[in-house]
Amino acid sequence: MDTITEFLADEHRCCDESFAATEEVAQTGDLARCRASFQQFRAAMEHHFQKEEAMLFPAFEQATGNAMGPTRVMRLEHQQMRETLAGMDDALAGGDLDDFLGQAEGLLILMQQHNIKEEQMLYPMCDRLLSGAAGSVIQAMRDLPAAQPT
Repeated sequence: MDTITEFLADEHRCCDESFAATEEVAQTGDLARCRASFQQFRAAMEHHFQKEEAMLFPAFEQATGNAMGPTRVMRLEHQQMRETLAGMDDALAGGDLDDFLGQAEGLLILMQQHNIKEEQMLYPMCDRLLSGAAGSVIQAMRDLPAAQPT
């Protein structure tokens, strides 16, 4: 059985690969393909955020009795990434691939820093604190349906 760290770190890798593919398409100048690739990437990121925010973070907060610690920081960082994703979407809507790629550079830095914190600190803490419940938390995250695009 997967640990929380393994399960969510694997999702990070999938999101990273989708992001890299989107950047590659943007660099070709194919706006239509970039929009499609970006929407897939953005949906994967949002689904990952939802899994953490709806399932993992509440379980961690209940186990620790603390909602103002690392999960608060992670939620703030998710919001920062969502804002950057919205800016990237706006750039694509305006047909500005240069702006899109510039914002993508910023997002990459945010993602890298965020993932390190989660993979090296938060997830291992969750594995320890939620040891007996980890399997049910992972299953709940697996079962969470993806949000429908708006």
